Amino acid sequence: MTDTAKTAVLGAGAFGTALATVVARRGEPVVLLGRDRDRMLEAGRKRVNEPALPGVALSDSITVTADETRLRSADLILMAVPAQSLRTAARTYRDFIPQGANLVICAKGIERESGSFLADVLASEMPDNPVAVLSGPGFAADIARALPTAMTLASASRQAAESLVGRLSGNRFRLYASDDLFGVQTGGALKNVLAIGCGIVEGRGLGDSARAALIARGLAELMRFSAAHGGRARTVSGLSGLGDLVLTATSHQSRNLRFGLALGEGRQPSELMAPGAPLSEGAFTATIAAKISLENQIDMPITQEVAAILRGETGVDEAVENLMTRPLKSE
Repeated sequence: MTDTAKTAVLGAGAFGTALATVVARRGEPVVLLGRDRDRMLEAGRKRVNEPALPGVALSDSITVTADETRLRSADLILMAVPAQSLRTAARTYRDFIPQGANLVICAKGIERESGSFLADVLASEMPDNPVAVLSGPGFAADIARALPTAMTLASASRQAAESLVGRLSGNRFRLYASDDLFGVQTGGALKNVLAIGCGIVEGRGLGDSARAALIARGLAELMRFSAAHGGRARTVSGLSGLGDLVLTATSHQSRNLRFGLALGEGRQPSELMAPGAPLSEGAFTATIAAKISLENQIDMPITQEVAAILRGETGVDEAVENLMTRPLKSE
């Protein structure tokens, strides 16, 4: 039955695996495609994808494979690869993906090399395929365990977004359609930077009041950045903005929060960003978001300070002092 799966997940990490379980719970066959052939063979044999998502059983309707040709029958492909790997993945697999198949980006970030948002990256590499973005507050472990989760799916076409929402939603995985493609991407990318800041606050023992202030003022930065690029305020105040920010900035399931926590406890950025260290998309996004904000004269002091810490130009205590002694303003 899975030979004719119309849905495929490209990327067999934790989130990709969780999305495959969402499709399978709808009673539909789905392909879960990873790069590591030995690991995919083992996951297919054991029916669990360790170490990506331990303890989550994979139903028989999930085909776990490293065979790229399995993409050829799909008309919906969920691109669950890291933000900085999206362009490479598109170039690697595009010859196996049918023209016209829907591509849904499931990563959050800004491409470091080009400063492009991910929908633009994918559209430039695969112009014959419609592109959408899935974003919002959803941890892989929660989704895979069928805990109630709500997220946003955005496309430049409202009709296309609504069609995809209908295809992917379930009774424990609720999606909302949006045609604000940039606004949804802004929330997903910048909340990771702000989560690092919240982790720093916790690691330094600065208190819950400081965390609440950072979330609120960080949301203001997110709104300014989005508005400067045509995004809507309503989007930023929804699941893909405020919802994702609150989750990522408060839960220790968040890699970005844990990254900031380690910084606040005194570890060095170079150590935390070394090859093989746990991925923190916010660490890549911070520098490019800070650069874009300066070039476009968007006031984003928290983002600027997080980026300065990551570049080794500012210490944590100095960054806090810089933020607290800025000129007084109205809210």
